[in-house]
Amino acid sequence: MGLLDQLLGQALGNTAAGQQHNQLLDLAVNFVQNYPGGVAGLVQQFTNAGYGGQARSWVSTGENVPISQDELSHALGPRNVESMGRQAGLPAQTTSGALAALLPVLIDQLTPKGQVDERSDLASALNALRGKLA
Repeated sequence: MGLLDQLLGQALGNTAAGQQHNQLLDLAVNFVQNYPGGVAGLVQQFTNAGYGGQARSWVSTGENVPISQDELSHALGPRNVESMGRQAGLPAQTTSGALAALLPVLIDQLTPKGQVDERSDLASALNALRGKLA
């Protein structure tokens, strides 16, 4: 069982398996890659929504503070989460659960020195992470 299976299993129970795990990972990776402002913009979005403590913990070198599905939906907007899920053919609950499980890990792995590096090649870093998590 890989890290992706563990994360999604904890967040979603056994409702998502195999190919759906890869689909959820693709959703999360594409979301981070295409978010306006990249990782910094995403962290700012969580901060603006009142979840700055969690977002800062994902960037820092310490423990990641989890975010719930409801908190994630509030931060990103329930309609946005629902739209992402619909585009991927997934229910909103599955989408928010997967993003709540995966975004902290993705952001943490993309900021290994405890800070957002605007000069890094986000696409390459995300592709490398996809290999680690799958």
